[in-house]
Amino acid sequence: MNNKIKIVLVIIIFAGGWILGSNNNTAPVITSSMGGASYSGGYQPEAQAAVQAEGAVALRTEQGQIHLVKDGDSIQAAVEAAQPGDTIQVMPGIYSETVYIDKDDIHLLGVIQEGKRATMDGLGKLNDAILYSGNNVVIENFRITKYKGNGIMGQAGNNFEIRNNVIVDTGIYGIFPQLGTNGLVEHNVVSGIEDAAIYIGMSDNIHVAYNEVFDSVAGIEIENSRHAIVEHNNAHNNTGGILAFVTPGLPIKTTEDVIIRNNFVLNNNTPNFGAPGSIVSGIPAGTGILVMAADDVIIEGNIISGNKTAGIIVNDHSFATTITMDVESDPNSDRTMILDNVMLNNGYDTIAEVKAVALTELHTGLVDIVHVGSSEGSCIVNRHRYRAVGIGNYGDCDFTNTDSIDNYLVAGGADRRVIHPSERGEIAYLGVCTGCHSYTGRLIGPSVQVIQAMYAGNPEALVEYINAPVKKRDNFPPMPAQNYLDAETQMAVATYMLALEK
Repeated sequence: MNNKIKIVLVIIIFAGGWILGSNNNTAPVITSSMGGASYSGGYQPEAQAAVQAEGAVALRTEQGQIHLVKDGDSIQAAVEAAQPGDTIQVMPGIYSETVYIDKDDIHLLGVIQEGKRATMDGLGKLNDAILYSGNNVVIENFRITKYKGNGIMGQAGNNFEIRNNVIVDTGIYGIFPQLGTNGLVEHNVVSGIEDAAIYIGMSDNIHVAYNEVFDSVAGIEIENSRHAIVEHNNAHNNTGGILAFVTPGLPIKTTEDVIIRNNFVLNNNTPNFGAPGSIVSGIPAGTGILVMAADDVIIEGNIISGNKTAGIIVNDHSFATTITMDVESDPNSDRTMILDNVMLNNGYDTIAEVKAVALTELHTGLVDIVHVGSSEGSCIVNRHRYRAVGIGNYGDCDFTNTDSIDNYLVAGGADRRVIHPSERGEIAYLGVCTGCHSYTGRLIGPSVQVIQAMYAGNPEALVEYINAPVKKRDNFPPMPAQNYLDAETQMAVATYMLALEK
């Protein structure tokens, strides 16, 4: 290298360092979140003037009888005897059964006496603890443990409340409302779950608040759902803390309008123990908040600390190795909005993929925020606070808080879901099957296309399997029996699935 070139390089390096040094000495523009402009987007009910501010979501139309269940009695027997508007009080004791609520306006209430709860124990053999398909169902105060499938699963019921339950080691999901509108999940403690402790699937107008989720693969998961607020939760020691994403291949193609605010998202470094090949099995340990292919997600006021991969990851579907692409699903995360958050010691032991992205911007060391993939309309407040990569196209948000939005619950309650006999197969498919089976790709179980190939023209054989599943593949978990569904519904859903076209 000749002397002239050396001199030029020295000048360039000196000038670059001087410019960077000058920029570092420039006072940053600090935007206060107090008293500034509030978010004006989000859920805008067309037929109602305002959303419900406080109080119960499930609007009890009648106050009926109280059915008392004592230790040694059957909870399911009480459900079968109950009428809409009735309350079932379950006394402390051990109950090893599956409870299915297919009626409206049922309040299933565990009685707590001197700290002792009604405990549903699946003994490591039963699949599900509580399943509901009725509208205006309330479930509270239970301890649920040692089931193989789900703790509490909603199957297309609207106006639900799930609160104050302790759920430990219930298999795939802890709390799993599916295909519901207008629901409240609050004050639950959920741990030891192979997929998601709290999983909101294909639902609208949901409020998830004041829960503690830990020692699970995913803490709180908002999947293919809209108009959800996740606030005041403690998500710690999971593989991933709080997730908002789109799973391709499901009937509902979007996740949008999600506010994640005022949560603790701490030390989510648990090694991933999700089912191999499932979407959550691809979550890197050390993920604080993950946004994948979801739109209009606001991240505000959270304390995000000690997550070794990154505090916030925003990415498209191409970054997920376990995703089967769906041409009908937009793979990008658009309009991600990051407001003030406290972020400490994140990304201290990150994965190679994040390091590669960071190096493109000559970034080394801790990583608070990483964005991978295309994005439109995303913005950030006080960007100087964070160690961030991939957010060069983020603008400055024109609002600083979401104070104007209390919740997205529906004033007066959502319309009750009424299932016409001709819809029975479709609703059962949406409310039950799509939690584990997408049309094209793998979720917990094989795709609908694989099932169609196996049972083509033979819904009777599929019904037989639904009633008494037999494990057929080592790389899939065993399927829970769906024998609580009546014979007509089983045949209807088998026929619907085998005839389904994308």
